[in-house]
Amino acid sequence: MQPFTLLIKPSGSDCNLDCTYCFYKDRAREIGHGRQRMSGEVLERLVKDYLALGFEVSGFSWQGGEPTLMGLDFYERVVELQKKYGGAGQQVSNALQTNAVLLDDEWCRFLHDNKFLVGISIDGPKEFHDYYRRDHSGGGTFDRVMTAIENCRKYDVEFNTLTLLNNINVEHADELFDFFVDNGIKYLQFISCVERDPATGGVADFSITPEQYGEFLCRIFDRWYEYGPEKLSIRTFDSILSYCITGKQTICTFDKQCSAYIVVEHTGECFCCDFFVEPKWRLGSIFETPIEKLAASAKKRAFARAKQNLCNKCLLCRHLSVCRGGCMKDRAALDESWNTESYFCESYRRFFDYTMPRFMQIAAAVNAGSSVSPGSFA
Repeated sequence: MQPFTLLIKPSGSDCNLDCTYCFYKDRAREIGHGRQRMSGEVLERLVKDYLALGFEVSGFSWQGGEPTLMGLDFYERVVELQKKYGGAGQQVSNALQTNAVLLDDEWCRFLHDNKFLVGISIDGPKEFHDYYRRDHSGGGTFDRVMTAIENCRKYDVEFNTLTLLNNINVEHADELFDFFVDNGIKYLQFISCVERDPATGGVADFSITPEQYGEFLCRIFDRWYEYGPEKLSIRTFDSILSYCITGKQTICTFDKQCSAYIVVEHTGECFCCDFFVEPKWRLGSIFETPIEKLAASAKKRAFARAKQNLCNKCLLCRHLSVCRGGCMKDRAALDESWNTESYFCESYRRFFDYTMPRFMQIAAAVNAGSSVSPGSFA
């Protein structure tokens, strides 16, 4: 069968922070709230059944909420079970997406020793990060996150950063770029924030506009291009460059269909996508149905194919092959329909118009084995 990875929510939506823009705030009925913890029974069944599929690489991505709330002993048990049920020569990868405030020496020693890739959420310099990313007492979290980054470096933990672009930091592309470069961070992700305000039905105040996102992408691309693409990884740009070289995207946003992973909640309930944890897209429970059958079910296939239901504007667009209509969540940003254009359609049109010739130049240099250095294509 087609390999897939697992996006696992061991602590559900539970979190030790109270970020203003958290997308769980408007989804309590669907996913529950308060203390949620994966039991040892769920964990063992999950690891055993998934590794039994014998994929060349079996990927476990631990997210939340805040997955470190499970405690270090939970992940020690994860590693034990992976060793117990993994086959000879079978590769296992673990990724942990975290707000990082609990990453002390003990955590970082474990993460290094067991080769976890860590994604750290940080929204840029202190004034931007602390604007929305606060704890339950209203205090900022920037200083704790920076301490965690230093702990990761101390123990040589492999990490990248994830920055949610909101209405505050999206206006400061240069400050964000300089902050990450000045702090020696080489692997970046920028995620566009758009959420519906349940009170008005419109876009929430902390969301970004298509114009803002288009401007941000173009400016960050210029800085990346001038700095040297081989010196800094930006996940969206890496995916587009992969498309230019191999014809394949590496992120689901621009892929042809949504089928690369399934979501496993702390109860063992499985869903099609992190953004669609709702009854309509419940695949079933790992205690009711083998996990490979959930991943290959008619409902999962229907969800995967739904991304191909493109509107006429997309079908006629010169950037269709690279964009593929964007993320389905962004198509449903306002009217809950998937066969409409993305909320960020104009952002992407502007960005691709502005950058694709240079992406193709970089790809040509990579294919030719040439060095990709600042100013190479000026």
